[in-house]
Amino acid sequence: MELNAAHIMGWPYARGTACGCVTVSACHASILRTGLDADMLPYLNIFGFHLPTFGLMLWLAAVTAAFVMDRNFKRAGLDADAVGMVAITALLGIVGAKLWHVIDTPAEFRAYGWRVLWDSAGFAWYGGLLFGISTLMFQGWWAKIGMLRTLDLAAPAAAIGYGVGRIGCFLSGDGCYGIPTTLPWGMSFPNGIEPTLQRVHPTPLYELAAGLLIGLWLWRRGGKPHGTGSIVGQYLMLTGIARFLVEFVRRNPKILWGLSNAQLASAGSVVAGVALVWWAATRPAIDPDEAAMAVEKAA
Repeated sequence: MELNAAHIMGWPYARGTACGCVTVSACHASILRTGLDADMLPYLNIFGFHLPTFGLMLWLAAVTAAFVMDRNFKRAGLDADAVGMVAITALLGIVGAKLWHVIDTPAEFRAYGWRVLWDSAGFAWYGGLLFGISTLMFQGWWAKIGMLRTLDLAAPAAAIGYGVGRIGCFLSGDGCYGIPTTLPWGMSFPNGIEPTLQRVHPTPLYELAAGLLIGLWLWRRGGKPHGTGSIVGQYLMLTGIARFLVEFVRRNPKILWGLSNAQLASAGSVVAGVALVWWAATRPAIDPDEAAMAVEKAA
């Protein structure tokens, strides 16, 4: 059975294939002609509000990350405002993701000018990561938690939040899907913001799974004795490896040595993560339970 994003959301959809390309059935073609496809995946109508699914899932990702980070702060015995930290980090992370995308796609900027800054599409993960890490480090220093320790506590939330946010890319069909495939789970996005009638790799779902698995791993590792910086180092390693591998089935152009810009950034992330894990291994291991008890006694 062939899948498309409309199937996942429970929408009836009939189609045929010819010469390896997907063709829309007469029934669906009539829907496209009436313009009703705009009410399917990219947008949801809830109580009269026309909500873009990407923005909705971005909000849910921030809420999920705030919940996970708040739980991690409580586990560490800290009373700092985790929710506020995530809110500020998410806002500046969005700014960084947009700026990275503009720098990474100069042709788009030349074609559309400053309007691309206000477009609801076009965000680069590593721009968000760079701005997000910088924001968290400053907030950790300001709250007297410590910059690296704050990053350790935020790592599981970042991984899980990123995975949840990728659901928005999947639902909206914003072009983050992969290259054509004949695998049984290949999907089409006929009603997406950037539609395709071909069966392609649903790469946002791959990244959702990777984000959740990495977040779970980091959460469990964070509950065991570790040197400061070890958890964020593992985060950089694992997310870098995951993104590097996913890029092989994504549509991003190759710019150097047959690798995309995201793969080069991923390689840098892995190298930085390995170095940080090695450095953390030379530091005294901190038992999270003992650290939490020390904070409680000090309070």
